[in-house]
Amino acid sequence: MISVTARRYRCLGCGAVLLVVPRGVLGRRAYSAGAIGFALALWGVALATAAEVRRRVGPARILGDSAVTGWATLRRWARDVAQRRLFAEAPSPGPPASLRQSAASAAAALAASAAPTTRALPLEHRAFLGAAHAA
Repeated sequence: MISVTARRYRCLGCGAVLLVVPRGVLGRRAYSAGAIGFALALWGVALATAAEVRRRVGPARILGDSAVTGWATLRRWARDVAQRRLFAEAPSPGPPASLRQSAASAAAALAASAAPTTRALPLEHRAFLGAAHAA
């Protein structure tokens, strides 16, 4: 877990306030774009259980009872991908797609956007790099 210091700027012309953060930081999300891409790839492509994905991605070591069998945040990310609220540039898997299929489609698109020099890496690592680049 890390904290990110963001800079705020006010436009002298219109008074709007802009928040500037490092690449890979997503607004209103506790996880980085890379971590979300990695989690979607583990769940959608590697077919890891939600509990396994949480163990590998989440920083918390003390979890509630519901965390034993799943991870609601992972399903929320997959829903946001399907509804084009997260990684909107990823192609849609189609209307009858499950959340896991939406995660797999987004992970494949993110992995494809990673640098060509990363082709030897596992897909979930390329999805991490592609998501960090896409943010």
